[in-house]
Amino acid sequence: MKQTFLSLIALLSLAAPAVQAEEPTAACSIHFGWQAPASTWFYNEATVRKSTPGSYFMVCGWNTGYFGIQELGDGRKVAIFSVWDPSNGDNPENVPLEQRVEVLHEGKGVEVSRFGGEGTGGKSMTRFNWKIGEKVRCIVQAKVEGEKTAYAGWLYQPAQREWKHLVTFRVKTGGKPLSGLYSFVEDFRRDTKSVKEERRCEFGNGWVRTVDGRLLAITEGRFTCSRAKNEAQELINAGQAESALFLANGGRVKRVAEVGSTLKQPLVSASPPQDLPPTLLN
Repeated sequence: MKQTFLSLIALLSLAAPAVQAEEPTAACSIHFGWQAPASTWFYNEATVRKSTPGSYFMVCGWNTGYFGIQELGDGRKVAIFSVWDPSNGDNPENVPLEQRVEVLHEGKGVEVSRFGGEGTGGKSMTRFNWKIGEKVRCIVQAKVEGEKTAYAGWLYQPAQREWKHLVTFRVKTGGKPLSGLYSFVEDFRRDTKSVKEERRCEFGNGWVRTVDGRLLAITEGRFTCSRAKNEAQELINAGQAESALFLANGGRVKRVAEVGSTLKQPLVSASPPQDLPPTLLN
């Protein structure tokens, strides 16, 4: 995943996907890069319209982490919140203690662990039975503490009608707030059959609080895609749904939107939701 993010900066300048050389084994990863200044929190909503086992709908991504929902290979549904270590490498055991992500808060029912393979860092996972057509609401909050930043993940619980503080990770950042905001749709099953199965998700009503205290709506996103040769780069699309922007890949999806184009949100609220956790407004 770290490589996915590190490649994203370059991907944002793409005007077209690479030429497909061999039969793809995965649907192409697709992204929106959100236009927003440095911020102390990032709120975003996602509504999954089509899913299949092995799908990741990443709602709130930033320069050092990502937060979203998955349908696992066995059909179970979870929420994931992860933050990268500042060091390079893929083996989490080789990272010095002073370079590792710290755990400051672990919510009830949340499993926290180390990850590796695509960078290293701290990962949290919790069961979350999200549903097709149901809005998922996520917040990542950043608090600069000297040379480190603490990142808190908040997930709205529709059954209880309340916000749950999943986890807080702290890591060395040089004292930087949130930046580089993005969302994506990914096929992580990658078994060739998954190419033929569609994933579709709408992202909208995004908001940030800037470092100087302003509340700003996210009004546009730049559509990009992976250049991996094993991914079906023609079976992708992005565009405007009724009240949000959508990303789609796999199945019979046909590309209409130009890769590299900036799309406007069809609906922008006058203010953020009024039920956000009070800690965000202090």
